[in-house]
Amino acid sequence: MTESVASQPLTPEAAVSEPVAFPQDRTCPYHPPKSYEPLREARPLSRVQLFDGRSVWVVTGQGTARDLLIDPRLSTDRENEAFPAPTERFAKVRNRRLALLGVDDPLHNKQRRMLIPSFSVKRIAALRPRIQETVDGLLDAMAAQGSPAELVGAFALPVPSMVICALLGVPYADHEFFEERSRRLLRGPRAEDIERAQDELDAYFYALIERKQREPGDGLLDELIHRQLSEGALDREELVSLATILLVAGHETTANMISLGTFTLLQHPERLAELRAEQTLMPAAVEELLRFLSIADGLLRVAKEDIDVAGSTIRADDGVIFSTSLINRDGTAYEAPEELDFHRADRHHIAFGFGIHQCLGQNLARAEIDIALRTLFARMPELRLAVPAREIPFKPGDTIQGMLELPVVW
Repeated sequence: MTESVASQPLTPEAAVSEPVAFPQDRTCPYHPPKSYEPLREARPLSRVQLFDGRSVWVVTGQGTARDLLIDPRLSTDRENEAFPAPTERFAKVRNRRLALLGVDDPLHNKQRRMLIPSFSVKRIAALRPRIQETVDGLLDAMAAQGSPAELVGAFALPVPSMVICALLGVPYADHEFFEERSRRLLRGPRAEDIERAQDELDAYFYALIERKQREPGDGLLDELIHRQLSEGALDREELVSLATILLVAGHETTANMISLGTFTLLQHPERLAELRAEQTLMPAAVEELLRFLSIADGLLRVAKEDIDVAGSTIRADDGVIFSTSLINRDGTAYEAPEELDFHRADRHHIAFGFGIHQCLGQNLARAEIDIALRTLFARMPELRLAVPAREIPFKPGDTIQGMLELPVVW
């Protein structure tokens, strides 16, 4: 059950008595910040304040979010000066060209159509044995090294990193280089760090494309080079931007889901016991973890025209943020939204977004999370945290949510 756009009118400016800053750090890695509570009470639409004092709209109701995410009057064009910048470092690098995520149709549609066949259900199903082999090899190495282990570096990060490298045709031998640049690209801490990381990744891909033109391989990047680039459907700069998005998003998001998913299950032993008793629950568990964790919290848009919605008017050039962590816990859409429940019927979360910009790699992410968690807990039934949960560091609220480290024993 979701609320209709018109069913919950708001008072002017969506009445939150005191400005709520956005984004904020979580106090628990799998729950939204407690200080977002006024936004939940003002659901489905209210206002938040960014680092520079700018007031923008925040969407927290699922029905309203779905309506707006398919509305062509909202744009993802980051070159628009009115596009919202949630942090100072984002503001300084906002104007850099960004394929897929930072463009609207028709360019977005052209880029997406080139990639869809490589991320289809059929293509990912064929990749599952390769994912399983990767997971098994990493767990073999962990078992051989022995307890304890740091699970992010030993398992959660290399699983999607190795898989996306194989899919793209990027040498995994270079993983330390691009993982470090990806980390700086997403977390800075300074704008200069982000710009340098982007420049270094660009240079890496320009050189790799040049090498692949001489020595073709069999990855997605090779297909794009020898079809789209050679036929003029893509220029070199656009291809580099696409490659960067696919590589960075293809390992960072899933790595965080694996690490935070593991932490969350260890903190919910009754749910973990359910999974161990009934392995067929795993696909439902993956969907529920995606909803519950909402690691990509804060989809950004800017209005191109006035939009009347939920009793208010979003004006042209207004910034709009979709708080996925609050949308995915909307009490009008989910029964007992604060509970981790693998049996819930209402699974229509927006952890992967919604509409034309819905995550292209969601089939791959689901397969990786499923295989990684299923195999980890089957192979290591005694897995547990090596230190108290409160001592384990997790990521700040201005980036993709997840664990910085996850020390475990078994």
